[in-house]
Amino acid sequence: MTLIKISKIYYGWLIVGALFLSSAIGVGTRQGFGVFVDTWGGDWEVNVSTISLAAAIGWLVNGLAAPILGQMADKYGPKRVLIFCSFVISLGSILVASSFNVFTLSIYYGFLISFATGTGGPIGILLSKWFKKRRGVAMGAVMAGGSIGSLFFVPLLTFITINFSWQLAWIMVGFFGFVLVLPLSIFVLKDKPDEILQSAESQSYNNETKVEDGPLWVDKWSNAYNSKPMWQLSIGYFVCGITTASISVHFIKWAISENISPYEAAFSFSVLSAVNGISVLASGYFSDKFERKLILGMVYFVRGLAFLALILLTGKIALWTFAIVGGMSWLATVPLTTALTSEFYGYKKLGSLVGLINMSHQIGGAIAVLIFGMIYDYYGNYDLGLWVGVITLIIASLASFSIKEKQFSSRFYKPIEN
Repeated sequence: MTLIKISKIYYGWLIVGALFLSSAIGVGTRQGFGVFVDTWGGDWEVNVSTISLAAAIGWLVNGLAAPILGQMADKYGPKRVLIFCSFVISLGSILVASSFNVFTLSIYYGFLISFATGTGGPIGILLSKWFKKRRGVAMGAVMAGGSIGSLFFVPLLTFITINFSWQLAWIMVGFFGFVLVLPLSIFVLKDKPDEILQSAESQSYNNETKVEDGPLWVDKWSNAYNSKPMWQLSIGYFVCGITTASISVHFIKWAISENISPYEAAFSFSVLSAVNGISVLASGYFSDKFERKLILGMVYFVRGLAFLALILLTGKIALWTFAIVGGMSWLATVPLTTALTSEFYGYKKLGSLVGLINMSHQIGGAIAVLIFGMIYDYYGNYDLGLWVGVITLIIASLASFSIKEKQFSSRFYKPIEN
């Protein structure tokens, strides 16, 4: 067992830093898939629906992988799982550069990379064990890494693709993974606070590792589905998958259909990511102060307004309105949903439960990516798909607001003393 003495900095924040960079690579590249849709379509002489099929396979595989990786993290510890996944993502990114049709792309991106990015469960376990009082902030900071990754990678991948080649763009992604993410996963991540020799003076350690309990905490993951909050969170996350996946894959193609250049579309998505980076930190902070369900419901509602802007407005006005309004809500659902799951159902099967909720997210995303591509090929625009986004986001918002958090969350639970 490794013993490390930290006198001033709570070690959990170093883990947050490592996961921040990991999220930047994983989420950033997934959000950047849309950069290549038009290029691959031209190079391989296929339509949008065909490219969408490869993306849909990726989202589906990612969803199916999430509970598997979650169960592995419950059994073997999250660190081992995250190291393995970091290696696969880095290698898979380099292999994508050798793709020569949708079939090979589906193997490298749709199976390898997408399987290895289903790490919501392992990450949720780590952060829930290391943080209690500031759990929302910690999870928000990790997801801010995804926003920064999108802010950095989407314009970078666009620049490299247009000026050099899309193959070089994916090689660069793999390079970042091998040089930064994999070493940090190996040397920084620790499965639990017991592995760290924390100084007796560290008040933060004592505060963060306080024992929790709750009325719905489970020893078997299947028992969680006997309670209403699990279904409410799953419904919301299913809708989250529909709306984030469709935009990440089709946003730049939508912009091109509105006579907007790929450069400006990529830049606007970077602005969306920058706004979202602030948003996830703010949502994490306020969710530690107030009920998390209120913040989650507002996130879905604001995202619905962003989708509505793409329908009612046109051209660059729609583009930039979506970037600002959508950025306020983009990845903020992830830390909120993970934190609520841990507080409703405990840590023993948290990896499995977060994985199952993530599966609902990715299944929704896979369906949406494919349907949005078919809608565009048939109608020549995305309006029908965007209306589906608006309607389902209203449903997700209502489902979130109706969660009885004060009744079931460990944050508010006061056990009866004998």
